[in-house]
Amino acid sequence: MFRFTSREADVMTPAPRTGIWLIGARGSVATTTVAGCAALVAGLHPPTGMATETPDLADAGLPPLASLVFGGHDTTDCPLPKRAEQLTTAGVLPYGLAHAVTAELDAADREIRPGGPVHGDTRTDEQLVTAFTGDLTNFRSRIGLDRVVVVNVASTEPASGGAGLPPSSLYAAAALRAGCPYVNFTPSTGLRHPALATPLATSGLPHAGRDGKTGQTLLRAVLAPMFHQRALTVRAWSGSNLLGGGDGASLADPAAAAAKNAGKERVLTDTLGPGVEGQVHIDDVPALGEWKTAWDHIAFDGFLGTRMILQTLWQGCDSALAAPLVLDLARLTARAHERGLTGPLEDLAFYFKDPEGTPPASLADQYTRLLAFGRALGTRPPRDRTAAPHQETPR
Repeated sequence: MFRFTSREADVMTPAPRTGIWLIGARGSVATTTVAGCAALVAGLHPPTGMATETPDLADAGLPPLASLVFGGHDTTDCPLPKRAEQLTTAGVLPYGLAHAVTAELDAADREIRPGGPVHGDTRTDEQLVTAFTGDLTNFRSRIGLDRVVVVNVASTEPASGGAGLPPSSLYAAAALRAGCPYVNFTPSTGLRHPALATPLATSGLPHAGRDGKTGQTLLRAVLAPMFHQRALTVRAWSGSNLLGGGDGASLADPAAAAAKNAGKERVLTDTLGPGVEGQVHIDDVPALGEWKTAWDHIAFDGFLGTRMILQTLWQGCDSALAAPLVLDLARLTARAHERGLTGPLEDLAFYFKDPEGTPPASLADQYTRLLAFGRALGTRPPRDRTAAPHQETPR
């Protein structure tokens, strides 16, 4: 159904609509994102956790939440309303919400297409990319969307060492071929596969990633600059993660955990240098369900070499932490595409453990960059999209 605006008293025109195509569309993060967006539009809950709904980004010209249309790929067949019921039982979604937004969940579920490759899949990489591209272009044209932003929220895949593209890169290649901006909210390879370097460079599309910053690394991005600015010497920084749910199961694979930990370590290296001892361990604890616990032990030296320790404990629901960030990123990237921006969106580093380019590691500095980006999105006139693509990152 079209939504109408009334800025012109005598003219009613359809409001532009933006597609959000979720890779892993029946997972916990995706389901929470779709249900949460519907709840916000209906006024059932406030937009807690969404920077794009604060006054600081009110003038960025972002697509309204009511204009978003959801679809996606997944290799499972559990309908979104059923998945939402499971998340309610797990305590992720508030009681009654799944029932209140059943129509929106059903609508999104009808737009989910089979992903791949699945066990026994005989299709080649090219056949898979072609199929995924067709799903994206059909979604955009059939519904009459202005644009479609592809967001990867699937479970972390192991580091690829075999022939061909890993699944995350197959979906990313399809996004490029379909002319869709791309956001990688996971530590999976995605657009960073060497085989996609040339098509990415010539696509003229904005993209952002990777690995959403929701808990332990969020704290590190605040605390590490504090030690640096106070000239306190950090001797060791060790951490442990206890994860349940699908994320815990996928990260039980050492190769997948290694990809995740690389992003966690980046903020420390970028802020404190490479000499800090310590590692991060990830353990799968199914009994935790959708929750995670992150613990950090920081050993540091103060004045006259006095040895001290700081410990932090973070307990949270990853889906509830991630969903508002997914909505933020989809809207910001859609607006960047509308404004004709191309290439990596470094100013979205605020949201990622392992962001594109070389942005500042401090969360405060990243937030300053995000606000400047939002102001530029709201004031910069659209570029002629027929011109040759070029890198354009507002500061």
